[in-house]
Amino acid sequence: MTYTERLMRDCTLCPRRCHVNRLQGQRGACGMTAELRIARAALHPWEEPCISGEQGSGTVFFSGCPLQCVYCQNHEIAAGRLGKPCTTEQLAETFLDLQAQHAHNINLVTPTHMMPRILDALQLAKEKGLRIPIVYNTGGYENPETLKLLEGWVDIYLTDFKYMSAALSGAYSHAADYAEMAKPALAEMVRQTGEARFSPDGMMRRGVIVRHLLLPGQTADSKTVVEYLYRTYGDKIWISLMNQYTPLEWVQEDPVLHRRVTQAEYDAVVDYAVELGVENGFTQEGEAASESFIPQFEGE
Repeated sequence: MTYTERLMRDCTLCPRRCHVNRLQGQRGACGMTAELRIARAALHPWEEPCISGEQGSGTVFFSGCPLQCVYCQNHEIAAGRLGKPCTTEQLAETFLDLQAQHAHNINLVTPTHMMPRILDALQLAKEKGLRIPIVYNTGGYENPETLKLLEGWVDIYLTDFKYMSAALSGAYSHAADYAEMAKPALAEMVRQTGEARFSPDGMMRRGVIVRHLLLPGQTADSKTVVEYLYRTYGDKIWISLMNQYTPLEWVQEDPVLHRRVTQAEYDAVVDYAVELGVENGFTQEGEAASESFIPQFEGE
């Protein structure tokens, strides 16, 4: 048993701190045992421009999730219903294969609960020549102590900051303490990476991008999130304001989540960010809230 595997024996990897023994087949709050399962590994063109670039980001989608947001567009893998078993050695080879396909980076999507396995795979892959940046793509609900174990392994943090409101995060992510945990987690990410650095062709090599997905009718909370991010970190981070929220069938009766974000709502938050002075950021234009932004999880 490796050191990293022992972290799953009394699991406190995420803020749920459920203390289950995942090595013995118990399922954590993430819905997963210690078995590594991957739903998709492929080049992905739809991340921020400095992540996907021309060739695509080498995304690896891990089954399970500590948050289980009710509106999740990747709900089939978040719930652990999709995904193929994968050994540490196979994961390392997957990283190398994506690099051989000219991926700009290795993009670990929802990796928190599989972090011990991932670190073992990264070590193997780096010994065999993995050299492209590592992106840690997370919902933002992180245990800062777990993040400290990633120092020196992760180059780019691509993290959400979903809510400031405890009422919203409790209702829609079953995590009333979301902001309480996301704040110190983000501070640790910024501490590790510092200000963003880019290659001559505009690809991010190191740094933090914070995503905020607008929800319908919640512009006040979105503005609070943007203000906190900019007042706290200024231009050290990049802020990505996303309007791709898609109401899926099981939220059609929800009084908040049943519709898409209007253009007026999105413009109000973008305008507020500009008024604050945000310059390092990304916005989405056009038909961003379309099915094309939801990858098909068919075992690729």
